[in-house]
Amino acid sequence: ESVTKGVKEAIDQLNGLVVLINNAGIGVHGMQEFFTVADYQKLFDINLFGVQRMNRAVIPYFREKQDGLILYTSSCLGRVALPFYGLYQSTKWALEAMAENYRLELSGFGIENCIVEPGGYPTAFTENLVHPSDKSQEPLYGEFAKAPEQSLQGFMSFLEANPQQNPLIVADAFVELIDTPKGERPIRTPVDFIGMGDLIQKYNEHLEQITTGLLTNFGSQGLLKVKK
Repeated sequence: ESVTKGVKEAIDQLNGLVVLINNAGIGVHGMQEFFTVADYQKLFDINLFGVQRMNRAVIPYFREKQDGLILYTSSCLGRVALPFYGLYQSTKWALEAMAENYRLELSGFGIENCIVEPGGYPTAFTENLVHPSDKSQEPLYGEFAKAPEQSLQGFMSFLEANPQQNPLIVADAFVELIDTPKGERPIRTPVDFIGMGDLIQKYNEHLEQITTGLLTNFGSQGLLKVKK
């Protein structure tokens, strides 16, 4: 109810709405086994279900206008798996699928859907990571149980040594997408300068070829083009 009310108030106060940026999210770090079902529910409620709440509140307005842009803050970890981020990656992989489906189902109504995939950045996001609720099995991991903490410390040191990984460039990526003419926006935009971005971009380009081929085989390739 609060989401529906907030969206209505925003539309009223702004005299309209042209873009929704789904940016709220929270990360995790730790052995995947140690995260409880309740941990999973918490992360999915924020990172995925919250997006669905916002979309369901905004899409009717966009559909009526036959126009609108929905942006999703995913992650490079929404494309590949690295250890100790399993729960977070699960939510972002699901988010990518959600956005892909919205892309196809809403293109005929003039609503465009695009995904931004940041790498890791030195922000408060890292300070607010969720850690496992149940470490009762930790002794059974032996020395490897120390690996998550060592990995996180190493990554933070790596970020400090690479100032080019400035979070402002993520904001710039959103602005560039918004400023790009309708129908010319890429479905995915990786934003990373520490070794993931270029590889993820190649992955994305290959997937887009596969997606286009599959939809063509099924006679549904027209869904890839947003109605102008």
